[in-house]
Amino acid sequence: MSKTKAAAVTHYEILFIIPNRFTDDEAKVVMGKIEKTITENGGTITHQAYWGKKKLAYEIKRNAYGYYGLLEFDLEGKLLAKIDQTLRLSTEVLRHQIIIKKTKTSEEIAQDEKIRAKIDSKKAEAEKKQAEKEKAASAPVKKEKKVDLKDLDEKLEDIINADNLL
Repeated sequence: MSKTKAAAVTHYEILFIIPNRFTDDEAKVVMGKIEKTITENGGTITHQAYWGKKKLAYEIKRNAYGYYGLLEFDLEGKLLAKIDQTLRLSTEVLRHQIIIKKTKTSEEIAQDEKIRAKIDSKKAEAEKKQAEKEKAASAPVKKEKKVDLKDLDEKLEDIINADNLL
């Protein structure tokens, strides 16, 4: 009997940051290289997301910004160390984190979609209210008719010459 666990295909998620010294297009190419590394080592990518350029919480190697990418993939556990080592040695990846991810059932996915739809509708409603407020604030204010200087002088003279001021 083997002392090690049988090599089973596990679902993983990797989040990585590409340094700001690359352009947006170059960052997408680097993401493609990471995908290729995973597939060459026997992994199958199930989901990918490119989040774009974001501000980092703190500077990492003098980088205040980075391009975020997320990949979900299935891979045998014994091959994960090779991918991790490759990404550690890569100068194109600032930081990365690989975690085991639970695969969602179809009911969980449907529930997540309902929640996401509610959130999106509330955001749209809030944006609509904000747009209405901005529209109301920027609406032209009725301009009062300007008083001519002669008319103002006449009214002032009438007030001064009035017998009963109180």
